[in-house]
Parts: sequence; structure tokens; C-alpha cells
Amino acid sequence: MTVLPIVISPDPRLKQRSEAVASITPDIIALVENMFDTMYASNGIGLAAVQVGVLTRVIVVDTEWHPRERHEHTIAIRGNPIALINPEIIHSSEDERSHDEGCLSFPGHYSEVIRPDSITVRYQNLQGEECTLEATGLLSTCLQHEIDHMNGIVFVDHISRLKREFIMRKLIKAQKNATTFDS
Repeated sequence: MTVLPIVISPDPRLKQRSEAVASITPDIIALVENMFDTMYASNGIGLAAVQVGVLTRVIVVDTEWHPRERHEHTIAIRGNPIALINPEIIHSSEDERSHDEGCLSFPGHYSEVIRPDSITVRYQNLQGEECTLEATGLLSTCLQHEIDHMNGIVFVDHISRLKREFIMRKLIKAQKNATTFDS
């Protein structure tokens, strides 16, 4: 198990477009495994490779997992983990829904984001097979959020300028305080 460091905003990598995966190599498979470890260890439900500093079009999601206490240790009960290579949204519903979103790259910050309620995603699985996935509700929101990451879009880009500036000021202040404390 390798838990990778999470890239925290305003790191400029989060605003860059990720590159397509040309072929699924042992390095890509290891990246996916490490991303799942990182996502579960961070109590997330989705993670894009850019969030661990790798600018490649890979995401992992599991909107059904939950931690459970047992013998003084928290263990993750995996729900429905999905790794998506080169995912792209090929259809979005006209119906929209609002969801309270957070992001591991914006620790402690949440905001309502309006997105299409259902989507269809085309992607490759770890065997290199082309697949499609129809998603609604939380899974749809999570996939859209992670696919945005690969396009250099973060969830605060979907909220008002005032809210976005407030969150960014708090993140920058927290990073300055952490840097001052570490020195």
C-alpha cells in the first residue's frame, strides 16, 4: 500500500490538462493501485491522477465505500471501485442536480455545484477494453468532478467568484501558516 501526497490548491498543476494514456503499462496499473490506496486513506470517493501530481488521464472512484471501526483500527469496506483510463463524457442529461461537493485538493472546503444529473462516460478499463458507463446521482457528480480535474477545471470554477475567492484566500492563508510553522 502506497499513499501518495495530495496536490493542494493553488498548485498550478491542478489547472493543467492531463495527457491521454497511450497504453496500459505496469506503471499505469501501479498508479491506479496507489490512487485507490490514497483515496481510501484520505476518505475520498474519487481521485484524478493530477491530484497526486501525475498529469495523465486516469481517475478512480468508489462512491459506495465506507470506513468501519473494528479492533481500534478503521478499515475500508470497498463498495464499487472503478478505474477509468482516458474517460470522456459522451452524453449529458438536460436535467440538472445540485450536490454539495468537496475535493481532496481543497481540504475542508465544500460548496453546492450544479451539474447534469446523468451522464454516459466512455473509457478504457485496466485490460485496455473500451467500456461505457451510465451514471446518475452521486456517481455522476463524482465522475464529472474527476473528469473536470483532467481538463484543468476544479470544482470552485463552478461556483460564484465571491465564494471561489473566499476559499482560495483561506487555502493560501493555511499554506502560509503551515510554511511558517514548519520553518
